Order: sequence, then C-alpha cells, then structure tokens
Amino acid sequence: MTQASHHIGTATGTARTDQLLEMYRRMRRIRRFEERASDLYKATEIPGFLHLSIGQEASAVGACWPLGARDGITSTHRGHGHVLAKGLDSASMMAELMGKDAGTCHGRGGSMHIADPGLGIYGANGIVGAGLPIAAGVATAAKLRAAGDVVVAFFGDGAVAQGMFHEAVNLAAVWDLPVVFLCENNHYSEFSPESEQHRAPLSARAAGYGIEYQHVDGNDVLAVAQTMTGLVARLRAGGGPVLLEAETYRWHGHYEGDPERYRPAEEVAAAKERDPLLIARRQLDAAAADAVDEEIDKEIEAAIDWARSLPEPAPETLHDYVSAPRLPVPEPAPLPADAEIFRSMDAVRLALEHELTADPSVFVAGIDVGAGGNVFGLTRGLAQAFPGRVRDTPISESAIVGTAVGAAMAGMKPVVEIMYMDFIGVCLDMLLNQAAKLRFMTGGRASMPLVVRTQFGAGRSSGSQHSQSLEAILAHIPGLTVVMPSNPADTYGLLRAAIQDPNPVVFVENRLQYGLKGPKPPADHLIPLGKAKVIREGTDITLVSWSRMVQDALAAAELLAGEGISVEVIDLRTIAPLDRETVLASLAKTNRLVIAHEAVRDFGVGAELSAMAVDEGFWHLDAPVTRVAPPSVPAPYAPSLEHVWLPSRDTIADTVRRIAAV
Repeated sequence: MTQASHHIGTATGTARTDQLLEMYRRMRRIRRFEERASDLYKATEIPGFLHLSIGQEASAVGACWPLGARDGITSTHRGHGHVLAKGLDSASMMAELMGKDAGTCHGRGGSMHIADPGLGIYGANGIVGAGLPIAAGVATAAKLRAAGDVVVAFFGDGAVAQGMFHEAVNLAAVWDLPVVFLCENNHYSEFSPESEQHRAPLSARAAGYGIEYQHVDGNDVLAVAQTMTGLVARLRAGGGPVLLEAETYRWHGHYEGDPERYRPAEEVAAAKERDPLLIARRQLDAAAADAVDEEIDKEIEAAIDWARSLPEPAPETLHDYVSAPRLPVPEPAPLPADAEIFRSMDAVRLALEHELTADPSVFVAGIDVGAGGNVFGLTRGLAQAFPGRVRDTPISESAIVGTAVGAAMAGMKPVVEIMYMDFIGVCLDMLLNQAAKLRFMTGGRASMPLVVRTQFGAGRSSGSQHSQSLEAILAHIPGLTVVMPSNPADTYGLLRAAIQDPNPVVFVENRLQYGLKGPKPPADHLIPLGKAKVIREGTDITLVSWSRMVQDALAAAELLAGEGISVEVIDLRTIAPLDRETVLASLAKTNRLVIAHEAVRDFGVGAELSAMAVDEGFWHLDAPVTRVAPPSVPAPYAPSLEHVWLPSRDTIADTVRRIAAV
C-alpha cells in the first residue's frame, strides 16, 4: 500500500465523507491486524513479545493523514498502528511477526522493531524513548535538504520520564527542526498510572523548551487529522518543533498476557465507549462501513494465510545484515621520505574538510565543534567554511548520537563528536541498541553510514573519568566498527575511510598524540578498515598494539634490537572487526606473542587476541601469550600513581625480554 498525503482542512460534503471512510478503513485495518495478532500469539504462532495498540487507532491514522512518502515517522514498541497508518503492507508485517524470512525485516526485528526507511518509517523501537533522538536526526536531514519534509515522533506518556525525551526535544527546539513530538497519552506507563509518573503536564514542559503545545482528542480521527494537517503545513513552511498530546486509551494490557491487576475492568469498559472506530462509524453510512469491515477482514486473513505458508530464515543466513559490505580499499604506498610534516590534529581537520567538500551528505555535529572549533581546536574554521553543516549541539550525548542514527537512516553521512571517550556511557544505548543493531534488525533496510569521533588518553593526570580506554566495551557490540589510529597519516586515511564507510564507526583518537608529527599523505590517502599492518619486521617475537601504545611498542622494539632480540610490531589500527589473519601469520613466523594496550588488562582486547592465539594459533606457540596493560584499577590522578599504572616503553621491553627467553 502506498501512502499519499491528504488534506482535510478544506474538505466538505462528499469529499469529507470519502476521507472519513478512508480513515475508517485504515483504522479498521489496524484494529483487525491487532485482534488477529492477539489470537495468533495465544496460539503460539507469533513468538516473542507483543504490545498491541487496540483503542489507539485514531491517533496513528490521523497523525499520518497529512504525511507524504518522503515524510518520516519514528515509533515505539507499540507501533503496529503507526507503521500501518504510514503505508506499510499488512502481509509483510504479519510475516515479520511470525518470524518469517519474507517479513518486513526478514524475521530479524519482530513486533517491536519494524521499519522501512523507504516508506519514511524509521523504526519501531524496543527501548522506551529511543525513537525521539532518531526522529531529531531524520528531521535534521530534512532541514539540511530544505525540501519541506517533516517528521512525526510517536511516544507514550511513559517516555516523558526518559532523558532521551528531554535531550531530543531540547535539541529540536535549539535547531528549529521540522518535527512533531506526538505523545499518545494512554495514561499508563506499563503498569503505573500517569499520576504516579509525572508532576508536570506536557503543556508546561513544552513551554519550558520554548516550543508550541497542542492537545487533541486522540480517539477522534477527524480531530487528529485536522490538527495534524495544520501543524504539518506550518512545519513545511519552516516552523519549528511542536509537542502534540493525543489523549487516548489502550484496551489490552501493556503486553499480551499482562494480568492487568493495576486497573479496574470498569475503567477499561468506560474507555471502550469512546472507541475510535465507533466514533467514526456514527458519521458514516452503515452499509459503506460494513463493506469496509468485510474488505479488511479478507485482507488480514489473506495476510495470515500467506505468512503461514512461508519459511523461516535459513540457518545459513544467520550472519546476514550485521554489516554492509565494504568496498575494497588497497593499502596505500609508503609515504616518501621527503614528505611534508603535519600533526595528528591537522589530520583530523583535513580529513573532515576533505569529506565535507567531496560529499554534500556529510555533516559534523557535536558540543562546541562549530563556533568554538572543538575543545582541542580540531574543527576550527570548518563552521565558517561549511555553513549549516558543522553544527553545535547542547551537551546531550544521547541526542547527538541519536541524531546521527536518524540522519544516517535518512541518507546523510553524519560525523558526530563525543568529547571524551568516558562519556560514551552517557549515550551507550544509541550505540548499543540503535546504531549497531538497526541494520540487522531491519533485515538490511536501514543504512547506517555514521561516524562517532571521540578521544581518550592517560598520562596527564586527567583522572578516572577522563582517561579511560574503553574499546573493549565497543568492540563487544556486533555491528560496530572501532578504529584507533597511532600516527598522523593513519588518522587522516582511516578517518576518511570511516566517513565513506556504509557502517557505524567509532573513531577513537588519543589526545596525547594531537601534537604528534609525521609525514603528510596525499589528499586521496585512504587506509582500509579492518586491516592491521606490520610496521616493523621481526623474527623472534610478535608485539601487537594500537593507538598511542604503538609508539611505545616501536620504541621498545628499537631498544631490544640493540640486545639482539628481533621484534615484529603490528599496529591493529582497527579493533573491530579484528584482523586475525595478520596477527596469526606473524605468530606463525615468530612463535611468540606479546600484546600491549592502554586499556585495563582484565577482559580487554588483549584477552581476545590471547584467546585467538591459544585457539587458532596454538600449534605455533613456543611460549605463553602475555599482555602488558594497566591493572584493573581506575586511572589514577596523582602522577606518582599514574606512572606506575600506565605501561611504558620499559615495561613493554621487560615483558618481551622475559617471553623471548622462554
């Protein structure tokens, strides 16, 4: 079913009746889909969790009524009605709920994660409130394209308690984004009544953000459609965000199987007297409405029969859709000895400048990256050179990364900055459950070409909350690429490759290397992602490292060469995906492996390399695999403690000597 935009404000007479009949048809489709999904869940034909929107059909249909194919929506765990109202077909949705390969998301998403960006459906979401920052990203893409597109972000009253709600609405207000934040207030946050969850009404919250607020009867589809038609027209003309509260009620429990001990049956019965379908039917010819009922019943039964006949995904497709295929990038030629010298901080700025110039879909956003030029001066001058495409954000890490997720799905290539790697914890959901998983959960429908730049670095008394090397956390998340360069030329080539890559990349710089000097590569310099590099040949022992610790590894290898120990040094460059082949090939040659890293020793990337060596490389080992890393203690502040905590050239060399002697 293709969704076309409609306008109801000026419709009269027969035209208005025809429009209401079509609205009724769409509500009836949602109602019957949900009723039959409930039946199928009870019959165990639908696995997993199921959250139905019976009783809330009018808000979905009315909100989507004035939207066109290019306009976007984000949805919730209770999102079947939203995506059906936006134009997704019921058959592929039913197949998705049944976990079939022909489902909307090839059986990877299920009930809570249905999406089709091609129809402007940027995802239902199993995380409460997570769709709101993503909607801000879709709206950012719409604003940058200036094509008049708008976004509707559906959320429930329970999501108002989430920090993501605040961050998304505030960012949208600051940036004047064309988004309607539509609260379907069904008066329950899971099992808890609204009165126990909030003290301030949404009208007061909207005033606090400096945006418009409107209220509508969410059970009256005509009222919702009329309100939304006016709001969408205003947003298309350049208006800023709006908070719309549609008051409604869900008939079923929070989930199918919910015993519903938290609300009286009389309350549910009273709510059913305001059935959105009955309200619409009272204004329609009974025979016409009955014909629609019969039509929709046949449609849904046909969808069920079709879905039942289909196979589930084949076991051999388990790895499909995790990441988008990468275009091959050859290893560049060595840089000439007389190359111009530049710094790692120059490499970051030049790489961003190159990609902003080459690709209009690239934009940069983050805290003080625009007018301030970044806390380290890395983006200085870019905001002036690329107006509107280097954007300052509030201090809202979830909104920053969520904006990148939504904008990437909408066809942009965002590069966003999280000021310190330690702050990744503030926005981890947007990396863990959104950026990393959405391509997989949508069966490949969602594209995710985004870069999150961040930095770390111990050694200058920055303390426990500004020094952490957290790559093991990120590398453990399937779908994320994690890059950590060790020198200026690689910083330039890897950052450009990351921006061009079709997958979400976390690009981690070491701030103690911003002043590091090295040969400047040509402007077209690219480094392949996922490929380690042997940067010093050796025969006695393999030494693997990454980021700034590579410089200490090279210094240790140089020191040990004078003692007759030949050390082969490997720079991982990309942490995930891990280049196992290069490490194993070196181990086969040297028969010994030492790993040095700045992250704490326990449960780190070094542990993964060690496990690989004693598994796939076991028969090559002539000595224990050993790690050189800080103990499992937070980074200290006092220089005397930090010096003991952090590995150095000398501690690496001592370990290599010991293993070489085994």
